[in-house]
Amino acid sequence: MRTFVRLLLVVLMLTACGKKGPLIYPDMLLPAPPTAVTVRQVGQAMKISFVLNRKDRSGRDLKNLDGVTIFKRTTIAGQAPGCNACSEDFVLFRKLYLEPAPLESGVQRFGGMLLLLDSDVRIGDQYSYTVKPFTKDAVDGQASAPVTTAMVAPPPAPELKAVPDPVEIQLLFSSVPPGQGTFVGYNLYRAPKGDHLPYVALNREPISGKSFTDSGLDRKLSYVYVVRSVVRMPGGQLVESELSNEVVTRLTDE
Repeated sequence: MRTFVRLLLVVLMLTACGKKGPLIYPDMLLPAPPTAVTVRQVGQAMKISFVLNRKDRSGRDLKNLDGVTIFKRTTIAGQAPGCNACSEDFVLFRKLYLEPAPLESGVQRFGGMLLLLDSDVRIGDQYSYTVKPFTKDAVDGQASAPVTTAMVAPPPAPELKAVPDPVEIQLLFSSVPPGQGTFVGYNLYRAPKGDHLPYVALNREPISGKSFTDSGLDRKLSYVYVVRSVVRMPGGQLVESELSNEVVTRLTDE
């Protein structure tokens, strides 16, 4: 009888231990870094984008994410590249809180993706950015791997024309060849009149042709359109030109 009781106790202890799950080290409970961190030159600015990560480092849901801190490193033209693993080389660029909405001026959010511009840049210098999340308890998470690009003279701005009809609007592009690099296409941006232009292009991939037809529009609204040329530089990075002229138009009456 005693042997049976002892075996039963052992089984109960093993079962209870199994319910606790695997041991998770404290550093794995920290917020995981944002994903899809990118930087691209747009005109005379750098556009930084990233996707918020709602997980901790162990992959479990994170419910108290409060915001992110963005750090920046500037490498002056002619200097040796910095150390990506050396956090002391980076300085505070922006600290963003997710609440209350909307986010502060100059920051745009599309679902889980955040975008912002850095205009404090200079042609010839190289810029690196890393993004670190923090919780409502002021606990810092893991920083993202740095992303880096060099500032170059932007391609010339293209010209834009619009031809509306009762059901769609045709946008026509023209541009001069870039001084350096290879022309890739155009990125088109649209917003209802009175709204801020988005940092995300209307097209998913650069438009290789000289026109684009926009449909499914609201007949009651006027729309603002601008376009940028997209050029692949000799170093491989994609660069967008300055904004074209702004066109305001709407669907015509039938």
